[in-house]
Parts: sequence; C-alpha cells; structure tokens
Amino acid sequence: MTSTAHPWRFFRAGGFDQVRLDRGEDLLHLDQLDQKLWVALSCPVNGLEFDARTLALLDADGDGHVRANDLIAACRWAGGLLRDRDLLAAGVHPLPLAAIDDGTDEGRALLASARQILKNLGKDEAAISAEDTADSVRIFAATRFNGDGIVIPGSTDDAALQAVITDIVAVCGGRPDRSGETGIGAEECEAFFADLDALAAWLRAPAENPALQPLGEATAAAAAAVAAVRAKVDDYFARCRLAGFDPRAGAAMNGSDEDFRALALRTLNPADDGMAALPLARIEAGRPLPLADGANPAWAEALAALRRDAVTPLVGDRETLGEAEWRELVARLAAFADWQAARPATRLEPLGDARVAAIAALDPRPALAELIAQDLALAAEADAIAAVDRLVHYARDLGRLCNNFVSFRDFYTGQGKAVFQAGTLYLDGRSCDLVVPVLDAAKHAALAGLSGIYLAYCDCTRGADKRTIAAAFTAGDADQLMVGRNGVFYDREGRDWDATITRIAEHPISIRQAFWSPYKKAAKLIAEQVHKFTAAKGKGADEALAAGIGGAGKQVTAGTPAPATPPAPFDVAKFAGIFAAIGLAVGAIGTAIAAVVTGFLGLRWWQMPLALGGLVLIISGPAMAMAWFKLRNRNLGPLLDANGWAVNARARINLPFGTSLTQLARLPDGAERALTDPYADRKTPWKLYLAAFALAVVLLVWATKSGGI
Repeated sequence: MTSTAHPWRFFRAGGFDQVRLDRGEDLLHLDQLDQKLWVALSCPVNGLEFDARTLALLDADGDGHVRANDLIAACRWAGGLLRDRDLLAAGVHPLPLAAIDDGTDEGRALLASARQILKNLGKDEAAISAEDTADSVRIFAATRFNGDGIVIPGSTDDAALQAVITDIVAVCGGRPDRSGETGIGAEECEAFFADLDALAAWLRAPAENPALQPLGEATAAAAAAVAAVRAKVDDYFARCRLAGFDPRAGAAMNGSDEDFRALALRTLNPADDGMAALPLARIEAGRPLPLADGANPAWAEALAALRRDAVTPLVGDRETLGEAEWRELVARLAAFADWQAARPATRLEPLGDARVAAIAALDPRPALAELIAQDLALAAEADAIAAVDRLVHYARDLGRLCNNFVSFRDFYTGQGKAVFQAGTLYLDGRSCDLVVPVLDAAKHAALAGLSGIYLAYCDCTRGADKRTIAAAFTAGDADQLMVGRNGVFYDREGRDWDATITRIAEHPISIRQAFWSPYKKAAKLIAEQVHKFTAAKGKGADEALAAGIGGAGKQVTAGTPAPATPPAPFDVAKFAGIFAAIGLAVGAIGTAIAAVVTGFLGLRWWQMPLALGGLVLIISGPAMAMAWFKLRNRNLGPLLDANGWAVNARARINLPFGTSLTQLARLPDGAERALTDPYADRKTPWKLYLAAFALAVVLLVWATKSGGI
C-alpha cells in the first residue's frame, strides 16, 4: 500500500490502533487505507444483529460473506450520490430527497425514481424510507410495465391475449414480476410456442392428408374398435390356418375338455377371464369370424363395436368377417394408427386439442413479444427504483457497519452494542453482554477456546424457536457455573429466552478468583476426604450391625440361644504401642508448630506482616501469575473467527474492559438495607476460639523450651 494524503485519525482501544470513521470522506477513502490496519476483512451475512437486506445488497456475489472490497465499492457508490457525504458516516433515515445529488445522470434518474416511488405509494413526502422501497408490490401495482421482462394478464386489455398468458402459466409455469403477480417472460414463451408448433403441425396433418382419416371424425372410433380386438382376431385366423394345415390341430386349437370342466364348476359372467382366454369362435379350417351368433360371449360387446364402428363403414354390414376382409380393414386404418403413434409429447395436453388449435390460429406470439419488449424498455427506470432501495439502505447502515468492520468502535467505546453481540445473558447473579450466536457448538468451541475467555455455551428456547449462544463471563468467579444451570437470555429485540448451559470452555475469569482458588481447592479436597472417611466408617458400622442382627436372627430361627461371646482380653502391650505412636505424632506436630511459632514470634514486629504476606504469596502467587498472563492475553479474534469472521487484529480484552462486559449484582444507589436476618446462621464464638488457640500455642512453646515434650 502506498501512502495517502487523506488525513486519517486513529484511537487506541483493545491494545491496538483503530481508525476513526466519523466523516464521510473517511468512508470514501477506505480504498486508500492499508488493509493491515483494518480490524476485520470479512464477516458473514448470517448471525449478525444487522439489517439482512443491507447485508444481501453488499453481498453482490451471494457467497454469504461481506468483504473489504464490497464495503469499499458500496461507500464509493453511495457517497457519490449524496450531496453531504457526512450523512453516510452518521447514518440518516429516512433519506431526504434533497440529500440526493442530481448533478449526474445517475443521480437525476435516481431522484426521479424516488419521487415516482412515493407517487405510486400515494405519498407526498420529502423523504423516502426503507419501508417505502421494500413495498415493491405497491410500487409497481399501478404500473402496467415494470422493466423486469415479465408480463402478466393485466399487461394487456386484449381478453384473448390475457387467456393465452394464463394458459402459458398453467402449462409451462411462470415467474413473479415486481408487482408480485405471476407472469411469463421470453423463456416461458419460447418453451410454450415450441410445443405449440409441434402439436399444431401434428393436428394439421389430417387436413393436409385426408387418407389419414378415411372416416373423418369417426376414424378414431373405428381405430379404437380394431385395436381392442386386433390381437384376438389375429389369433383366431392363425388358429384356423393351422387347422387347415392339419385336421388334428382343429380340436387342439379349441378349448380342451378340462377347460370347459373348470368353467362349469364356477358361476360365469361375460367378463370371466376363463371365457375370455378361449378363442373368439370355434376353430375350423377356412371359417370366417362370426361377428354375432357363434362368437365367444366374453368378446360379444367388442365384436359388436368392431362391426358397428369399423366393418360396416369400411367393408359393409355383414354377419361374418373373412380373413382377407380383416386384412383390408386393418390396412385402411394403418395410416391413422401411425399418425396417432407419432403424436408429439408436449406440456400442452391439459389444454386439449381444440384449445391448442385455437391458440395456433390466433398466433399470439408477435403480440406477446411486443408486450415483453415494452416491459423491458422500462428496465432502466425500474433498475433506478432498485437503486433507490440500495441507496436508502446504504445511507442508513453503511456508517455503522464500517464501525463494526474496519474498526470495532461500537464494541470498545460502549456507544452501542456491536453487530456480533446477540444480546444479554442473566445467570448466577450476573449479566453478560459479550454474547455471540453459535451455529455449530462443537466447531465453535474448538476455535473459540483459543480466545482465553471463559465461555458458557447455552441452548436457548422460546416456544418452538431454538438457538445456541456463547456467553463470556469476565467478572466474578466460576464456583456456581456448571452444565445444566438455567438462566434467561434477552436478545437485541428484548425478547426473553430460556437458557441452559450445555458446555463450558474454562479459563480464568479474574485475579480475585485465582487468589482464592488454592484455598478453595484445599477445602474441597479436605471435604472430599472427610466425606469419604465418614462414609467408609458409616458403611462399616452398618455392615457390622447388619451382620450382628443377621446372626442373632439365624440363632432364633434355629431354636438355640446365641452363645455368649466372651469379652476379648485387654492387651496392654497393644494399647501401650498405640499411645506411644500417638505421643510421637503429637510431639512431632507440636515440635513443628512450636518451631514455626517460635520463629514467627522471634521476628521483629514489622517483619511479621511480611512473613504472612510471603506465605500467602507462596500459596496464591502461582495461580495469580498464571491467571494474570492469561487474562491480559484474552483475544476477541478466535471468538469471531469461529463464526466465519476474518479478524485482522489482535483484539484484546484486558482486565478493566473485560470487567465492564460482565456486570455483578449490586444494590441500587439510595436503596435501604435491613441487616437483621431472622434466619441467619448461629454466630460462632470465633474470639473465644482464637483466644484458646493462642493460649495453647503459648503453652506449647513454653513446654517445648522447657523440654516437656
């Protein structure tokens, strides 16, 4: 990057320099600011507390991210259309029409479009808002053409053309135009007329070649009657030819005795499958096919239709049909069958042949093409309306987004919540302001844990809605923070959600917590050991009692009295050894305590506090030092990178700033407080205990010096 003459100004927060963007010229010169000085170079369009429409406009390539170049281009475009560029940095909404610079062709077109929008909405105002530009249905409802290349039935007054547009939408689908109504464009017209041309040409074939329909409109019924029995008639004449070849075949070609016996055993009707499987008539060499009497009853109706619709019109009325006449009949209908088989497969079948022929005769293609051309002729004006929507959103939001992207002013200065802050979590007597949304908790925790921030992942529910958040605890302690604890999360809209901790990323919260952590761990360890010891003793006593009761019960059940157990003889040597061991232990402990107390009492008065401080430092110092190093290195970057950001700086959260992100419970100013608690725990006479302890120490020191122990 080369140096620039633009006078940049910076402020320091989070341990690094951040650019100030409170002037319009600052935003217009972002392309000249070294991107190494940008706090972020990319952010996702999802999971931000920011207007989704503005983010979608910035994400021109639709990849789900807003990058530095997107922001630079947006600032340059919007700043070039405003008279006062400082409005872009401050954010203005609604946008005054007087603020639009009409000194360029684009500015004049945009200003005219803004006025047209307000006119279409029935408003006579000097400013336009995002709500105005978002109501595209109302904007374009009063206009016949809106520049999107989509025409609707209302685009024409011709009823026949309106019906065609409706038919195209029905069979080929449609697209919503800017008015919100479904219409058609050039693609739908092209697909429809391609099918129309193919089907209309097929429908015109009989008129061009009368041989295709020898009976005219009745040809279809004749062909259907022939097709219904063709396989069975061909089978009949083939069997008759085989019987003429060999008389023995005649009897075999007819139904067997077993076939007729099977039919005789059940109730028959003309539709019986067994009857239908038999030949059309009795098989004899050279016998014509009877069309009425002597025909198989299962085929009587089909043969009657054949005689009525095909034989009589084409061959003449007769009772029987010879094989040659049958071949002639099929041949005369073959062209029609081939034409039917060649019917093109199109999407126009739901319209019916009559409607297809009517549309083809109307030839609406030129008229529809003209409508689409008239609509597209207004594309520039309509696009200018879309540009008004873009400018209104940019004028309102770009300044704020830049101060949450190029710098993190809102986050570090407290002038407002940053776009990545989802809301506030109330839990364990604290309110956490650094709360970020989480799309994948496992993936997020893997990276966010590198931030060094104590994070509590919570599942939040509000009715059927669910979401996951990560809340940073930067003040207080972690004694009562555990998986399963419940709290309440308030989102940026003030809605309350039930929140439950599901995962914790543990890190130091404060120096105070680190100071007390060794003592708390020691107390916890002692409590656990005492609990284990008492539990073991209690279990042993219970087992001994159960064994004694069980033994007595067995003796009673057996009917014999339990023998008296003689008392164990007193072992003097054993107890002497125990008392000797106890004496040695007490002596060792007393000697150690006496040495410590003697050494402490031997110090000068001003050395005693130093000794006590050194002891405390030895115990708490390592934990405090480790916590201090971790707390001063807390970094916001990994927390945001886990959500898809590209944070370009080491955005530290030091101790003072971290403390401001988590508020502890405290009484309000001026509140009255009653100190009397009727249910308070009984007071322990600590003064008496301390006096007794001091006296015991003095006696122990005196006894040690005199050689008593």
